[in-house]
Amino acid sequence: MKKQFILLAVVGLVLTSCGIYTKYQRPEDITTDGLYGHDLDGQSLDSLSLFVASDTASIASLSWRELFTDPQLQSLIEQALQGNTDLLSARQRIKEAEATLMSAKLSYLPSFMLTPQGGVSSFDNSKGSWTYSGIASASWEVDIFGKLTNAKRRSKALYLQSLEYEQAVSTSLIANVANLYYTLLMLDEQYRISEETAASWRESVRTMRAMMAAGMTNEASVSQCEASNCRQVEASLLDLRQQVKEVENSLSILLDDVPGTIERGRLAGQEFPQELAVGVPLQLLSRRPDVKSAELSLASAFYSTNAARSAFYPSITLSGTAGWTNSAGSMIVNPGKLLFSAIGSLTQPLFNKGLNVAQLKIAKAQQEEARLAFQQALLNAGSEVNNALTQVQVARGKTELRARQITSLETTVRSTRLLMQHGTSTYLEVLTAQQGLLSAQLTQVADRFDEIQGIINLYQALGGGRE
Repeated sequence: MKKQFILLAVVGLVLTSCGIYTKYQRPEDITTDGLYGHDLDGQSLDSLSLFVASDTASIASLSWRELFTDPQLQSLIEQALQGNTDLLSARQRIKEAEATLMSAKLSYLPSFMLTPQGGVSSFDNSKGSWTYSGIASASWEVDIFGKLTNAKRRSKALYLQSLEYEQAVSTSLIANVANLYYTLLMLDEQYRISEETAASWRESVRTMRAMMAAGMTNEASVSQCEASNCRQVEASLLDLRQQVKEVENSLSILLDDVPGTIERGRLAGQEFPQELAVGVPLQLLSRRPDVKSAELSLASAFYSTNAARSAFYPSITLSGTAGWTNSAGSMIVNPGKLLFSAIGSLTQPLFNKGLNVAQLKIAKAQQEEARLAFQQALLNAGSEVNNALTQVQVARGKTELRARQITSLETTVRSTRLLMQHGTSTYLEVLTAQQGLLSAQLTQVADRFDEIQGIINLYQALGGGRE
């Protein structure tokens, strides 16, 4: 007994040293140091946000309802999460992977097969004789060399990967719905500004017509004012209406709905956190679904390599049959004779060693490819975090400058109008001031949208949206 125990211990040690039963561990050369890069001022972003330093906090820890507080947007996101076809397809992939994992677990159990047979035979018109047999067979593969274990672990990694794929689709869906919603709010605000500007310029045309009647200006100036200002901004209103309709249709597709009007609020009423903590890069490994999926692909490839190593070792199968029959030659006993047999087989690969070597090389190459893909996924994630932080930082930096610019341009428009009415300024100066004011106002709205979009992109880049 003691010798048998020592033998089993030695066998276990040998198998472990061969890597057949080893579990996946993250490669030591995969590091997150300096992953977020630096901000515009050259400061490291690994644990520094735009306005607050933090080692653990991150806006990704907020639920999407906490980040997007607009009730109408929340309703749209909920509708998308319930009916979006891409998300529903991802959930079907989870069911497929779950069934595959269940199949891998069941491979540990013996398989049973029942083969009942019966028949009637007669010779030379004699009375027919009835024979029957009911045989049940069982087969069980003993997983000494890790073949079944590695298959199960690989299936589990693929199942977890399907969960991360579903999470990636969900996170992307939330971000896309939010981006399209705020795009609508931006277009609405630009439409409102353009409409107010058009009304103001129509009033300017009426004023110039009155001045022309008084001999203070000519028909050419009035026509230029009407064509360059009024008609141009009225044409831009049509362009904005077309853009609104196209964005509404795109959003309807995400909602799995027919094209229609999207109920929404106003851009001015939207609120977001001023302090945007990004946490430490290591959190990307636990939160961001595409990074987790890439690591699970590496784990799956690791277990595939283990399984390829297992092919070099023999497979042990225990099988047996049991049943009844009334056809056993001289041993016929009715109603039947109990039959039983048991056998154990050990299959050692001899002539397919070259094939196994090739399969192992393929598995190792695929594992290295998965490792490189995992490393690239981390680099992509760090770059996206840096881009989003820079986008928010730049947009917020423009806000104060744009407000000052608009204040100055409003003063310029009022002054040039008064000067033109008193004959000390030309219409060209008024036109230039009005066009500059409109451009600044529209750009201010775009800057606000850039800031919101940067926050959404940062939330997605950090792996936000998990429930």
